[in-house]
Order: sequence, then C-alpha cells, then structure tokens
Amino acid sequence: MTDLSAFPIAKRWPAKHPERLQLYSATTPNGVKASIALEEIGLPYEPHYVDIGKNESWTPEFLSLNPNGKIPAIIDPDGPGGKPIGLFESGAILLYLADKTGKLIPADPARRYETIQWVFFQMAAIGPIFGQVGFFHKFAGREIADKRPLERYRDESRRLIGVLETRLKGRKWIMDDDYTIADVSMLGWVRNLIGFYEARELVGFDDFPTVAEWLERGLSRPAVKRGLTIPARG
Repeated sequence: MTDLSAFPIAKRWPAKHPERLQLYSATTPNGVKASIALEEIGLPYEPHYVDIGKNESWTPEFLSLNPNGKIPAIIDPDGPGGKPIGLFESGAILLYLADKTGKLIPADPARRYETIQWVFFQMAAIGPIFGQVGFFHKFAGREIADKRPLERYRDESRRLIGVLETRLKGRKWIMDDDYTIADVSMLGWVRNLIGFYEARELVGFDDFPTVAEWLERGLSRPAVKRGLTIPARG
C-alpha cells in the first residue's frame, strides 16, 4: 500500500486511495486548472476540498506542502523515478501533468515552449489582474471611494483580453488546433471575470467576440464541465 505518511497534509486530508494522485483544492480559477487538466488527461486522482473560507489553506498541514498558502497543491505518489512528489503553484502543476502524460502539450520543442509562454502569460498577467478586478468590483474594494484602482485594473484587464483576442483570431485554441494547458490555464479566469466577478460590462467583454467564442467552446468540453465542480464542497 502506498505510504503518504511523510506528508503532513495527508493526515488532515486522509487519502482513501493513496495510490492515486492527491489533489488539494477548491473551485476557484486557480483550483479548477488542476481538476480540468486531470479530467482531460484521465489520470486517476483523489480530490480533497480545502475550505479557503475557513482559512484551511493557512493551516500548518497545508503550508507544509504549499508555503504560499494558496490552492491548488498535489501529491503524486508515482513521481519522477517512482518516488512521491508534492507540488504547488497551478502553472507548475499543469506543466508537470502535461510532461508526466505527454498530453495537453505539443511534442515539438518549439511549440512546447510557445505553449508554456502562454501559461506564464496567464500566471503573470491575467490571473493577478483579473483577481484585482474581482476585489475592487465585487468584493470589499468596491467600498473604496477612490475608483482609480478599479479603473486601472479595468483598463489592464481589457488590454489583456485584447491580447487574447488577437492571438485567437483564426485559431480554434491558443495553439491553433491543439487544445493545451494554455487554454486550461485561462478558461476558469475568463469565466470568473464575466460571471462570478460580474465584470462583463465593466471590461466591455462583448467587444471581444473571438475570446467569447473560445470561452464557449472550452466550457462546452465535458472534462471542463466536470472539472469546474471538482472538488465538491465538503
């Protein structure tokens, strides 16, 4: 039987199937990246719901695996060389899963690096900026009388959507006909921006029809539909 006792997180969230990849997450834009990728790939895994509303990601057990205190995180009992590996940061997890299985990433080296650059684009730009729009438009930041921060992030969000619009012109997916971790990394964020964050009108999303078509195409994938609800709330 696979032994995960070296990982304190496995004590707080015990594994029923320790031989499977363990996912510690919630259904946030960053969290669903991993569950969507796992559903697309078909790799057996066991999801564990981390209640960020109860600050469970800041418990010692979670921090022992992810010192950044953010979801998602994983333990793969069958890591490199057959040894268990724990990973945090969603972009690194996506790349790991793609490399492990040879799926969701082109085999050609040049196209592989091109895919990775778009994952980094999400990690360094879309994720942080869209998150700030959510804070200043939907959450506590909306109470701030000075609207300049909101305007700043609104304008930058619009610019970033424009980058996607330009990239997707004439393409089915970010990497042409290849659906990759680049798409997986962004679908949840764009969905949240116009849905959960209620910022569709704010950022003028309807001015970007190619992005809208890409989003609809992505959200219609069965694996994406499943991944958006995994892990189920505890």
